[in-house]
Amino acid sequence: MSISSFAQAQALRGSGPELERNLPDGFNRLSLGDAAPDFDLIGVDDRRYRLDDFAQHRFLLVVFLSNHCPYSHAAESRMIPWINRMKAAGLGVVAIQPNNPDAITVDELGYSKYSDSFEEMKLYAAENHFTFPYLYDGEKQETAKSYGALATPDLFLFDADRKLRYSGRFDDSRFEDPATVTKHDAVNALADMIAGDAVTAPYARPMGCAIKWLTKVKQVTKKNEAAWSHEPITLAPIDAAGVAELAANRTNKLRLVNLWATWCGPCVDEFPELTKFSRRLKRRDFEVITISMDHPSDQPKALRFLQNHHAGMPARIADSLAMEGRTTNNYIFTDASTDALAANLDPSWPGPIPHTVLIAPGGEVLWTHNGVFDEVALGRLLLDQLGGFYPEGEGDLPVKPWKDAEE
Repeated sequence: MSISSFAQAQALRGSGPELERNLPDGFNRLSLGDAAPDFDLIGVDDRRYRLDDFAQHRFLLVVFLSNHCPYSHAAESRMIPWINRMKAAGLGVVAIQPNNPDAITVDELGYSKYSDSFEEMKLYAAENHFTFPYLYDGEKQETAKSYGALATPDLFLFDADRKLRYSGRFDDSRFEDPATVTKHDAVNALADMIAGDAVTAPYARPMGCAIKWLTKVKQVTKKNEAAWSHEPITLAPIDAAGVAELAANRTNKLRLVNLWATWCGPCVDEFPELTKFSRRLKRRDFEVITISMDHPSDQPKALRFLQNHHAGMPARIADSLAMEGRTTNNYIFTDASTDALAANLDPSWPGPIPHTVLIAPGGEVLWTHNGVFDEVALGRLLLDQLGGFYPEGEGDLPVKPWKDAEE
């Protein structure tokens, strides 16, 4: 017989000091049979919603989702079609985004075009065709605490009396591919409820990205500032033959190459965005390579610029460079002529800088841009190439919800 929701929740509460330390004051995980707590939250349609706004539905699903989490993305790809089918059976749905965006580390945004701000929720909901209200709880997080949400996604399924009958994950797969699902937990729970039966398995451990609590904002801010100040920053000479080897991209990484110089105003303006991409995508198969077009004698000046912008390499990239026989991702071009540089990197380069080239594994040029790039458009392009789901075998597994996401 399956363990009850109450027993599972108690097991989580009693799982040791690590869990207790990571949860904010006022946190209370709902137990089987508990009433749905009320809420008063704004939705992406700029309308405020309360629990009574869903009173007409036979069943109610309260689901905690987020824009940034790859687990949430994967579950949504299967959950949204199911929700649309189940509306005819009387299912009402409200999605709640519980995270405070200031409590998210930069590298946790590597699977999404969007962070978890309210304005970005509007874009995310429209892009993913949400057919249900999507509410923001990140300012105070009182609703997340009253339901006891541990992760995104985390589901709470209520009956006609708004008593909890199921809580936890949607299904047992953290991947996008439906073929990887072996347990349809929430689907089966609702089927039991529609049939008028007791839910056979009323709890399944939520699996996803930990809630980004307000209590973590100072810690995350400190971590974001400290993380890049300790990375080694070097600058090496490179000639046209070396550029050809970079352009061949004999790696599994998506490679963004930027031509710049300290004397180039537009280059200086866009450089902070380059470092943001490097940090944001540090867990992905991606790297930023900079090639300074300063005079070789100005190498110390270019290096100081890179140091001032903390343009170091994430440790994961540094490890892969060793296998390539390289020591840095920051270079200064040494040849007098740029003809061979253009021929080897991008024959379409008209000559001015900044100039940016996106190169796929194997050397295919996917995108080029002359002048200051649009960081939003480039960010979307990168995520379209890398994907917003957690694929098997890539990167570091997002932490389980009962672990500390920031430690």
